[in-house]
Amino acid sequence: MNASLFDLSGKLALVTGSSRGLGLALAAGLADAGATVVLHGRGGATLDAAAATLAERTGTPPPTVSFDVGDAAAVAEGVRALLDEHGTPDILVNNAGLQRRAPFTEFDPGDWDAIIRTNLSAAFYVSQPITRAMAERGSGKVVNIASVQSMLARQTIAPYSASKGGLVMLTKGMAADLARFDIQVNAISPGYLATEMNRALWTDEAFDRWVVERTPARRWGRVEELVGTLVYLCSAASSFVSGQNIFVDGGMTSVV
Repeated sequence: MNASLFDLSGKLALVTGSSRGLGLALAAGLADAGATVVLHGRGGATLDAAAATLAERTGTPPPTVSFDVGDAAAVAEGVRALLDEHGTPDILVNNAGLQRRAPFTEFDPGDWDAIIRTNLSAAFYVSQPITRAMAERGSGKVVNIASVQSMLARQTIAPYSASKGGLVMLTKGMAADLARFDIQVNAISPGYLATEMNRALWTDEAFDRWVVERTPARRWGRVEELVGTLVYLCSAASSFVSGQNIFVDGGMTSVV
């Protein structure tokens, strides 16, 4: 195998929602593969701490950007500043996400709007100006972070499932439009991961038991287990792969 296929040295990557948790783990994985990673968040101490963590890992302070991914005008301004200062990213990872839970008949419309705006509209807002610049250059990689809920429904999270299902279809539509510019667009759908966002789930004894019994691998996933798939989709190894949704879920979506 040619290891250079997976080498991201010299590549510039933007990972949205990378000031903590899953996003920071993905950013670190790209940095380990050689990429220069631009961290993104709402600013403040959390983003500063993430930058310090990545700098300790790589030996170089990473660039950072701060804007609200759910605000189209703020995204336009933030991306314009990014392009002016750092140039066009080779890699875009749309990771920023939001989860809120309630029975469907009780779900607040404001929470619906927030979930759709953060999980779906934001990927459009960020991707459009960046892929426009990628198209002018003639290359690029976009990876959208979806979820097993893009395929499987569960009680109390109908809006989240709708947003992630929409993100998968946005991925396919983007792939159809952008492949001619040598831009590959794919999605990763993680299974149940023991993340901070899911703390209420993996610390719940009954839900923990359900996940373990429902997943053929018989355990929760770790955020680090997404990195290999991400690096593949961001590297030359996936040059003819586009419009795909890859499940990293311990086999959950393969069984009934």
